[in-house]
Amino acid sequence: MRNFAIIEAPSVLGHIPTHLGVARMPDALLKAGLAERLGARHAGRVESPPWREERDPETQIMNPHAINEYSITLANTVGEVLDKGEFPVVIGGDCSILLGTLLALRRRGRFGLFYLDGHADFYEAEKNPISGAASASDLGYATGRGPAVVADIEGRRPLLRDDDVVLFGYRDGAIQARNRCQPIPEDLLAFNRNEVRILGTQTAAEEAVAHLTRVDGPEGFWIHVDVDVLDQGIMWACDHPQPDGFSWDDLATTLRTAMQSPQAIGIQFTIYNPDMDPGHLSGRGLAGTIARALAPFGKA
Repeated sequence: MRNFAIIEAPSVLGHIPTHLGVARMPDALLKAGLAERLGARHAGRVESPPWREERDPETQIMNPHAINEYSITLANTVGEVLDKGEFPVVIGGDCSILLGTLLALRRRGRFGLFYLDGHADFYEAEKNPISGAASASDLGYATGRGPAVVADIEGRRPLLRDDDVVLFGYRDGAIQARNRCQPIPEDLLAFNRNEVRILGTQTAAEEAVAHLTRVDGPEGFWIHVDVDVLDQGIMWACDHPQPDGFSWDDLATTLRTAMQSPQAIGIQFTIYNPDMDPGHLSGRGLAGTIARALAPFGKA
């Protein structure tokens, strides 16, 4: 059983100017009662440096030095929670917070990543289709690909080995090809949305967890959830909603399967934008699904 500790990480340093409302994701989920439903301790809020729209001329990334700074600060807070033997539940913010959460783990050894996302987030900076936003490249940076300021934080490149990652539920393969995104490495285990459907969500999630917990694998694994992995019919409040995504039950099943492993060490949620959600229906559905999936594993 876990002692959950919620960390607010409202950074938008890796995001685009029209969707900065994701900074209010922690407020919305906490207002929906997530902490109480998880019996979670509030472990603090990590504020970010100011967001700037201009691309850095050297790296072609928005806010790369601020992202580096923020990642170190967030890693310190996540590390404090881990040191207490607690299970971090980090609420973003955009997907670039991944670099901070993984940095906390990289300081401790070799860890893996269960990456639930509607997109692969593997763009090189110069091919990034959304104005140099790190949220479209964070998995690439985390596996050591990219400028040192974001891909070699604290000289710890890579934060993840390719074979310690499972990419799960993405459905932007055609868009990746059209934009000439760098290919997903062969030794990075990837289940696109159709493959998850064919296998069945439970079976696909079990295979993912088995890979991350193999005998010669990492010490443990982190769980990342970008809410655009969900179908746009239930999660429209994000920057790139798409059809044919997960249902609430798909997400709950995947999270429960991951949480059943004692090697699951923490989780984060990103990209929900309350400003795009009149009545906060999607947000309330998200909070309820997180609670339904995680609460049975808590001590409260």
